[in-house]
Amino acid sequence: MSDKTVPDKPPADTLVDPGQQARWFNRVREAHQAETAEDYVELIADLIEAQGEARVVDLANRFGVSHATVNKVIVRLNREGLVSNQPYRSLFLTESGKGLARRCKERHRVVLDFLLALGIAPATAEADAEGVEHHVSEETLAAFRHFIVKQNQK
Repeated sequence: MSDKTVPDKPPADTLVDPGQQARWFNRVREAHQAETAEDYVELIADLIEAQGEARVVDLANRFGVSHATVNKVIVRLNREGLVSNQPYRSLFLTESGKGLARRCKERHRVVLDFLLALGIAPATAEADAEGVEHHVSEETLAAFRHFIVKQNQK
């Protein structure tokens, strides 16, 4: 088997093993479930860093959603131990929330740097990185990092 062969990938004219395909789709569903929490904690961290605070109104404006939608997500993030808040006060990240925000920012940075290294226009790379970062595996991130290092050594 050559280095170019992907072991789990069938020829284009055949279907993937149902169990394998189900595992792939399950991974995507799990990533979608985590995506909202990751976006929120990352933005809360950015707002706190830039403005000294994060408010529901700021999140609603930046996500383009209603205050009610933000409040619903914040209740969930409180339950998950990522955010703390009190009525009519700013939002705060717990230690778990801060850790998740750091990991998300790092993942975003790696994906963005990879896309830029490929020659993707900065605005396009930023928009694409926002979606890819939630679905990329650790194995793929490691390959992205390796590629970036090799590009920087040239």
